[in-house]
Amino acid sequence: MRVSTSQFYMQSALQMGNKSSELNEQMAKLSSGKQVLTAKDNAVQYSTLAGYKDDLSNIEKYNRNIIQAESNNNLQETMFSDAEDILNNVRDLVLQANNGAMSDEDLQAINDQLSNNLEQLVDIANSQDENGDYIFAGFQTSQQPFSQKADGSVNYSGDSGVNTLQVSKNINVATNQSGDAAFMKVANAIGDFSANYPPSLPAFPNANTSGVALASANITDRGTYNTSATPHDYTFDFAVGTGDLTVTDSAGGTTTFPVADYEGGKKITIDGIEVSISGNPLPGESFTMSEQEEVSIFDAVNNAISWVGQGVSASEPEQRQVDYNTVLDQLSSTLTHLSSRRSEVGIRLQVLENQDNRHLDTALGLESGKANIEDLDIAKAITEFEQSQLALQASQQVFTKVQGLTLFNYL
Repeated sequence: MRVSTSQFYMQSALQMGNKSSELNEQMAKLSSGKQVLTAKDNAVQYSTLAGYKDDLSNIEKYNRNIIQAESNNNLQETMFSDAEDILNNVRDLVLQANNGAMSDEDLQAINDQLSNNLEQLVDIANSQDENGDYIFAGFQTSQQPFSQKADGSVNYSGDSGVNTLQVSKNINVATNQSGDAAFMKVANAIGDFSANYPPSLPAFPNANTSGVALASANITDRGTYNTSATPHDYTFDFAVGTGDLTVTDSAGGTTTFPVADYEGGKKITIDGIEVSISGNPLPGESFTMSEQEEVSIFDAVNNAISWVGQGVSASEPEQRQVDYNTVLDQLSSTLTHLSSRRSEVGIRLQVLENQDNRHLDTALGLESGKANIEDLDIAKAITEFEQSQLALQASQQVFTKVQGLTLFNYL
């Protein structure tokens, strides 16, 4: 077969080009330390590597979310801890104020401290994160959620929204607690109702001489309760002369419990509500009961301020003691509530820590699998590179010698 000069040049150029391209690819692999750089190197392995890289990228995203979620929840945990300290101080001050040796000046000093504690609680409830977002405002993070009025009452203007971040494929973790859930919705220590005790009046000079109190009131039969008269307000009257207990609802309906049946501390049922009254009420005493399932932390402190503000010369010492017990019970309920809120944050932080450890283990496994496919055997690659380099050099030398051959060299 006759080989033309042009064919020789084309074949030689193609051969040297292939060897040069192969040498460049080997050089790129040596430079990167990777044996699979493109799908051409190994289509199956390249696809597997893409899967590894996607999983590692997702883990990186999840880890960023974990860091953010940990930061937010750690801040909440600190705020709840501070609020607990303040409420413990409020309770201690109320206990101190119940000392009979206290003067009006002493009680005023305690009241000033309680007012300061209330302001601190409002300040905590309006806490902001490093971005200036209010952490207890629900979704309304740019708006201050709590405002205190001149009378000391506190309003909430946020919402009940809870933000979440995805920390794994199937796990989302909350990054906040709404202000109403954190500070406004504390379980009423009495149950589902609160009591109002009337002051002494000329017609009833001993409105609460016995120290009678609503110990508990809980809805036990929701069906019966929902069909009863509304609003669900009830008046308890201990009749003069007989001592019978008469309960009147808001529509004027009455239920009488004969003295032979009623005993102090005995539970009675009205419209699906189980009621327990403490103490031994005297004829002519009365109180009202209204639905109130929840009490805010701020109201609990305001009630403590009002109680201390009565001074040592309170006209109704028995009622003052009833109010004192109510204040202490509600403060205990607020502390239990905050402890529960704080525990929820702790659970979230534990989930985040566990998930972070899982991601670390998973990432190590993915990196190992990725390295087994992708990492280059340097010693073998250098040997192959040197062999390819020698082959290219040999081809170039052969081409140089062959292209210079003519018949004139032998004449």
